[in-house]
Parts: sequence; C-alpha cells; structure tokens
Amino acid sequence: MKDIRSRIGKILDGSGIDYALVMNTSSHDSNFTYLTGIYSGSFENSIVIAGKKSAKLITTQLDYGVAKENQAKGLEVVCIESRKDLLENMQELKGKTIGINGNFLPYGAYIRLKKEILPKKMIDISDRFLHARQIKDWDEIELIGIANNIVKKAFSRIEERFYSGMTEKELAKIFDSMMLDYGASSQSFDTIVCFGANSSVPHHVPDNTRLSENSFVLIDAGAKYKGYCSDVTRTFIFKPDIKSRKYRKMLDMYDTVMAAQKTALEHAVPGAYADSVDIAARNYIDKIKGGMYKGRFTHALGHSVGIDVHDGPGFSPAAHYKLEERMVISNEPGIYIDGFGGVRIEDDVVVLKEGSKYL
Repeated sequence: MKDIRSRIGKILDGSGIDYALVMNTSSHDSNFTYLTGIYSGSFENSIVIAGKKSAKLITTQLDYGVAKENQAKGLEVVCIESRKDLLENMQELKGKTIGINGNFLPYGAYIRLKKEILPKKMIDISDRFLHARQIKDWDEIELIGIANNIVKKAFSRIEERFYSGMTEKELAKIFDSMMLDYGASSQSFDTIVCFGANSSVPHHVPDNTRLSENSFVLIDAGAKYKGYCSDVTRTFIFKPDIKSRKYRKMLDMYDTVMAAQKTALEHAVPGAYADSVDIAARNYIDKIKGGMYKGRFTHALGHSVGIDVHDGPGFSPAAHYKLEERMVISNEPGIYIDGFGGVRIEDDVVVLKEGSKYL
C-alpha cells in the first residue's frame, strides 16, 4: 500500500468526527490493517490515530522495525517505551470527538481511554469502518485476486492427490500444504473437506471418513496473502461410475448449482440489491425440475471478502443494500441432501461498472 489517506477519507469524510482511533489488544482489530496497510507483525496493544489528512501509529520497539519497513504515505510511526509516552502521543485527542470501533474495543479499554485522554465525545463508528471496507480499492482487489489464484492453482492439481481410503483429514492437510507452496502466508480459515454424505453438511469438520469410489469430494478453502483472504469451493466426483443412477443424480446436482452460480453472477450488477442476487440463485434451484431441490439451498449465497474472510454483509435474503463498484463478495450456491451428499461451488466476485466478474 502506497498511501493510506484515501482510506482515512472514507472513514472520516462527512462523519463529524475529529479522529478515528483503532486500538489492538492481545487480539488484532482488522481495521488496524485497513488503516495502516501493514499485514505482518504482532502490534499487540498498538494504536492508530487517524486525523483528517494523516494517521499516527503508536507502537513499541517490538514492532517498530516492521512498521517502518511498511510505512505508507500519510502514516507517521512513533515508538514508545511507557504508558506515559503513550498518553503524551495522544494529547491531540483531548477535547475532540473520537470515533472508535465498538465492535472490537473492550469495554474496560474504552473506559480507561475515556478517563485518560479526556475526549469531548467517543462515538461508535463501526458501521463506517464496515461500509468503507466493503468498497475495495484496487490495491486490495489485486491482493484478493492473488489469494484467489493461489487456491485455484491448488484446486487445479488436487485431484492428482486423491486415492481410495484416504481420510478427510489427510486431504485437508495436503491441500493446506499446497496453498503454502503456492505462496499463501496461511489459510483464511480451517479448510473444509467432505467425502460422500458428509458433503451434505455445509460446515462439516474434516474427520477420519475414508474416500470411496463414486463419491462426492467437497473442498472449501481460502488462502491469505499479504493480509487479504480468498474463499473458494469446488466439488468433485471421485472415480465415478458413469452408468450408475447415483452418478447421474450427483451430476445433475452439480449442473444445477453451476447454473445457479451463473444466474447469480448475471444479476450482480451495480445498483442491484444484494438480496435480489441471492433470490435469483435460490429461485433457480427451488424451481428447476418441478421443485425437486426446493429448500435444499440452506445458507446465504455469499459474504463480503477482504481482510477478514467474512468481511461484511454479502448476498442473503436479508441483505437489502445496493451493490457498488469494487465490492468483493463470494458467490456460493449449494444443494444439500441428507444422507446422500451435497454440492457447493464458490468463487469470489468483484462488482465492476459493466457487471461482475470472478477474481
């Protein structure tokens, strides 16, 4: 990231806020990464103070070197050694209106800050952070695209690693290793691997179920690259018996989900409501072939993807907001039949002026 000032503007412009304050605890607030562009280091208890035109990162010697190496335009880096140093570097907040991320900051830290820095007012601006992060800049889209390509490269080679009798846990470990080999810093989330009937459970945890012929293999995985996530799902059929009724049913489920995903992509245009995209895919699945799959699509169509793998609202029946250019949202319809299996196909979509495309 070369310049953070545009991101600051997205948070503060028109807000009536003098400064936005993001404070890490022993955990890491994702908005810290968003405002600094720094994705490595621990930065425990570090603070970012963002004003109208620039921001200040207050950290300790432990992470000062990382901060300086990754310092973007508009970001000042300050190294402190004590609580006294910290408070001295927060004096500009006295008597000012401060915006905080109420979805993250612990109540105890909020009370302590209020007492020590004496602001005029502290306001929860978590919604402003959420909306700002929904509209990605091109640097973010590029990083999400690279994270996507890492997962897709692993998917392009994973069938070579299938063998009868392997366990879901074994395949998950193989897939994770492949993503790391192809450039991921880590997984976006714990990789989901489902064999056979287990694929009817959308968030099944890989276990010791063994792979058998003419069975579904569903893999839901994400790579993290320079602080940004991807989320991709593919469903395979291992050693299909093409003459069997079971195979024909599996193939029909797959083709239906693929068509539903394409339908959703066609509806995901700027100005469309997010819930209408979900409804388009859901209606396709519910109505095809006299409703044989009605009610078998059991989760939302997608979620925003970014610094967090679930980076905000996405496509769901309750998501009544307009799509805007540079939103990145997963498109993941599915069909799940208890005791038989399930199909999910997922790709991350960027909304563009002329429509949407897969990353």
